[in-house]
Amino acid sequence: MKKLLECQDLCKSFGKKQILKNVSFELDESDILAFIGPNGSGKTTTIKLILGLQGIDKGSVNINGYDIKKDFVKAIEKVGAIVENPDTYMYLSGWDNLKLTANMYKNISDEAIKDIVKLVDLETRIHDKVSKYSLGMRQRLGIARALINKPNILILDEPTNGLDPEGIKELRELLVKLASDENMAILISSHNLAELDSFCNKVCIIKNGIIIETSDIEAVKSECAGSYYIFEVDNNKRAQQFLGESATLLHKNEVRVLVEKDNVPYLIKELVMQDIKIYSVRKENISLEDAFLKKTGGNIID
Repeated sequence: MKKLLECQDLCKSFGKKQILKNVSFELDESDILAFIGPNGSGKTTTIKLILGLQGIDKGSVNINGYDIKKDFVKAIEKVGAIVENPDTYMYLSGWDNLKLTANMYKNISDEAIKDIVKLVDLETRIHDKVSKYSLGMRQRLGIARALINKPNILILDEPTNGLDPEGIKELRELLVKLASDENMAILISSHNLAELDSFCNKVCIIKNGIIIETSDIEAVKSECAGSYYIFEVDNNKRAQQFLGESATLLHKNEVRVLVEKDNVPYLIKELVMQDIKIYSVRKENISLEDAFLKKTGGNIID
C-alpha cells in the first residue's frame, strides 16, 4: 500500500499554550481515516498544518513524497480539502462555481468537470443556482470543487455538520466510492462517531494535542476489555441496581452491561438468585464511540 501522507512529530503553540505535541500518523491510498478527539484537542489545527494554512513550529508533513515546508506547491498539488463549510457563490449555478475553481488550475477541461459532476451525482441539477440546492447537494458540490485538481488525498473537517440522514448517507456513499474506485486517501474529522464507524477503516484519536491511538478501527475496538451484553429481564431497574455502575437501563425491560465473556454465566446465576427472571442474553459489539470513551477516559465530543 502506497503511503500518501506522513505527519511526523508535529508541534504547534499559540503564545505560551502548546496545542500540538509531537503529533504523528500516516495515511495510505484507499484509507478512510477517522480523525477524532474532544473539542479543543487539536484536530482542526493539525489539518491546517497539513494544508499549509498555519506554520509548523516543529516536525514535518510529507505529502506524496514532498515536504510541505520545503516544496509547498508540489506537496499540495494533489490534495483536495474542505475545512468547515465550503464557500460557494449562491447566485451562480453549480457548473459556474466549478468553472471558477477550474480557472485556478491549468488545463482543466469541461469534460474533466463533467466527469467530476457525474462522480458526485449532480448531473441533473448542475446548471441550477446553488441557492436552490439542499445542504447535502451543496456539500457534494463542495467536494466536487475539492476534486477539480484530481487529488489523491481528500481532507474533510466536519463535513456532515447540518446534514440530514439522507445527506449523510449520500456523502458516505460518495467517500467510499472515492476510496475504493479512485484509490483516494481520505482524512475525515467529525463528531459523528456512529457514522464514521460505518465506513472508516482506520482511526486516529487525539486528546490534549497528543495522539493516544492510531490503528485499524476494528483493532482499536477489540482492544477494549469486555463486550456489552444485553439482558432482557422482568425488572430492569432491579437488575441495574444489582449489576452496578457499568449497567445501563434500556427500553423494553432490558439492561446493558460491560462484562468479560467468561463472567456472563456468573451474572446470570446471580441475577436468578436475586429472583430476577432472565428471558434472553445477547452480545452487542463495542462501537467506535465506546472505544473512544474508554481511550479518552470519558471525554465526549460535543
